Amino acid sequence: MTLTFEEARALHGECCVLDLHADTAKLMDKLGYDLAARHERPMPRAANLIGHVDLPRMRDGGLAGQFFGFWTTPYPERGCTQSVADQLDAIDAAIAKHPTELSWTRTGVEVRAAKAAGKIAALGGIEGGQALEGRLEAIEAFARRGVRYLGLLHFSANAIGRPAKGRGAEPAEGLTGFGREVVRECERTGVIVDLAHINRRGYFDALELATRPPMVSHTGVLGVHPHWRNIDDDQLRAVADKGGCVGVIFARRYLGSASIDAVVDHLLHIIDVAGDDQPALGSDFDGFVVPPEGLEDIAALPNLTVALSRRGVAPRVLEKILGGNVLRVLDAVPAWGELAA
Repeated sequence: MTLTFEEARALHGECCVLDLHADTAKLMDKLGYDLAARHERPMPRAANLIGHVDLPRMRDGGLAGQFFGFWTTPYPERGCTQSVADQLDAIDAAIAKHPTELSWTRTGVEVRAAKAAGKIAALGGIEGGQALEGRLEAIEAFARRGVRYLGLLHFSANAIGRPAKGRGAEPAEGLTGFGREVVRECERTGVIVDLAHINRRGYFDALELATRPPMVSHTGVLGVHPHWRNIDDDQLRAVADKGGCVGVIFARRYLGSASIDAVVDHLLHIIDVAGDDQPALGSDFDGFVVPPEGLEDIAALPNLTVALSRRGVAPRVLEKILGGNVLRVLDAVPAWGELAA
């Protein structure tokens, strides 16, 4: 049965809807973007690159929690650690200013509690291991501040390994010795390993080491659209074998279409290949991506739920896609505070 928009929105109210990646914190830090203010929906097509997320529209979309991705400019690498700290400070400032609206969370328990209290859960992830500046001890420092995932690579090589594409890309080289130490240290400190952007060899190197569930925070899949940014079926199965999840990106160029049904195609392909415990949402909103028609901003998320239901996805599976699979990973990987207790 196809849900109406209102029925989809009601379903969002009943479950924990989570998005694995939005770059809004950089806008807050550098441009003074007010997360609590309602912004006009960005213009369609090419102009719709940023301005997708704010608290009023999160509520409109029925979002329970947002992972804010902290990205940094890798050259020069010096200053990347501070850049992540500045973005964390921007989120902290928004929470301090709006404590009844927004709550910093690290665990599935805390996300559920925030929702029960009528708050949006804020979570943090780092996009690109250059944020460590080659220092293993930075991982624990970030974990203590509540960072929940570390994307090992972004668009350039760093001390950990090589990107899927970008400066220093090299398909034949996997994780470095330091990169292997980073994976182990992430697991020690309760930081989930994120395999978005890393090259294929490094991807499998990291999974060989992993003893806790990993994730791919935002990606497309090659089984639907051939693009260097997307991952293949073996990569999907490998993450599923480790109990992880994969967030589908809302970017037309990686989806291969301007239609919201392209997002559905990618999500359903993940289910077909690796099962319904794996797919999740990884919008990349505010990350200079053009989302498909019908997903112009975070308020439009119920349209995706409608589109999934139109393709026959049952409510039980909808709840997994919308956030249940992410909660399972959060529950399976103890955060720093839990590990230190």
